Amino acid sequence: MDIQTIVKNLHPLEVRVVRRYRRGEELTIEKIEAELGFKAGNGNQALSWLGGKGLVSELRREPSVSYELTELGRSWKEKGIPEERLLALVREKGALTLPEIAGALGIENKDIGSAFGSLSKIGLLAMDSAKRVALAAAADVAASLADPKHPAFRLSVLRALLSRSASAEGGLLDEAALSEAEKLAMAGVAKKRGAADAAFRIVERETVVYGFAAERDEVAAALEAAGITGDEIGTLTPEMLATGAWKGASFRAYNVEVPPTRLLVGRSNPYAKFLEDVKDKLVSLGFEEFDGSLVETEFWNSDALFMPQFHSARDIHDVYHVAQPNKAKSIEEPWLSRVAATHEDGGETGSRGWNYSFDREFTKRLILRSQGTVLSARQLPTAKIPGKYFGIARCFRYDRVDATHLSDFYQTEGIVLGEEVNLRTLLGFLEMFAIEVAGAKEVKYVPGYFPFTEPSVEVHIKHPVLGWFELGGSGIFRPEVTKALGIDVPVAAWGIGIDRMALMALGLNDLRELFSNDIENVRLRRAKDR
Repeated sequence: MDIQTIVKNLHPLEVRVVRRYRRGEELTIEKIEAELGFKAGNGNQALSWLGGKGLVSELRREPSVSYELTELGRSWKEKGIPEERLLALVREKGALTLPEIAGALGIENKDIGSAFGSLSKIGLLAMDSAKRVALAAAADVAASLADPKHPAFRLSVLRALLSRSASAEGGLLDEAALSEAEKLAMAGVAKKRGAADAAFRIVERETVVYGFAAERDEVAAALEAAGITGDEIGTLTPEMLATGAWKGASFRAYNVEVPPTRLLVGRSNPYAKFLEDVKDKLVSLGFEEFDGSLVETEFWNSDALFMPQFHSARDIHDVYHVAQPNKAKSIEEPWLSRVAATHEDGGETGSRGWNYSFDREFTKRLILRSQGTVLSARQLPTAKIPGKYFGIARCFRYDRVDATHLSDFYQTEGIVLGEEVNLRTLLGFLEMFAIEVAGAKEVKYVPGYFPFTEPSVEVHIKHPVLGWFELGGSGIFRPEVTKALGIDVPVAAWGIGIDRMALMALGLNDLRELFSNDIENVRLRRAKDR
């Protein structure tokens, strides 16, 4: 790259460095930031950019060690070192037990024990026959603390280090500036990591020293000839226009052919937006939204839906069980008794039931809800007639994960109650979901079986890549479900895989793409949606 091209591409930060320093001078990030008044980080930018242009190169790296005061160290600085406080208390109060000392000083027993241990080793404290801590015979505390040859002098040195740390530049004590006695004192109270129990944290740094290349002189001369100082204005602000400060000022040259910076505007996640759109559509049709807990009982998840307790779907491989606590304290009455009677002999529903003894303890087991229909079951006892309700439920099932199956998925669950509700009503809503929400071109209805609906219908749609797959199940709730929960009118219900609808609506081929951590793909999908 020729000199004129280099000059044209220099940033003002680089210009100021080139003009201020001469070839042969050693440069560091800290030095140029301090002497040129750069903001933190500007020095690193300037030297990195100059290095990329071949104007500076790395000469060497200089490791250094510093010490930074920790929270514990600040406490010692304010209240005193534990050994100091222990000595002062014993000198004032006389012999005391270790628990008495810990209580008086507000220091943990283990720390008092450590302080006593170190002081007893150097002959300042001892323990008498009554297990009380007292001054050792002939111990001269004041003289020991002032004698550089006595081990206790370490406490005086440490006290001075604590005081110096407050006025040290950047709060760091440079190891190179410490005396041998100070280094020895610091070694016992400083740690690199996990320094919560140390007074100082060891900070290791590496200073990179740079030097100019020979081309620096030609570049500096070219800058001088062009009158470029590095102080040119890069941005014209409203304030400059209002005050007239722009008059007579020097401005940086701009290359209008340089591509603009990519603007990354904030956008909502496309799948989250799809869920909100589904909610908006249903609310606009007069539906009320319901919701519930992710953790449910077997009662509401299955028993209230007339699913027998020996049904294969209760197998541990189909639902996730909660380990602790594993059972609810109780189930709401009168629904427990009414549902139990329905299972055993049909109760008051006109059914013969399942003819087995209903287990009232089993029904308390806690699981992660495996279907959105649990929300409908909970809504029935308080539902208005006529009424329309929906929810978007996160469900969990042990399943093989592939393009159309997830073990953690969403369903849109809904019920419509009323004297005039029938299968035609249900098929109309299924068509709306398949065509208007999912955007499917081909739809078909297949007879299905669910313990809680009769008739039961599955809706299938055709994906351009994945082919036909089930969108969800639906049907008219059986009397064993509705009458046991206090409803005596027809109830149309559906549980649609909203994740699968999103596959069609967002043009995806794999359910896992809905939860991708590929941010570029998310931006692309959201931009197309707009």
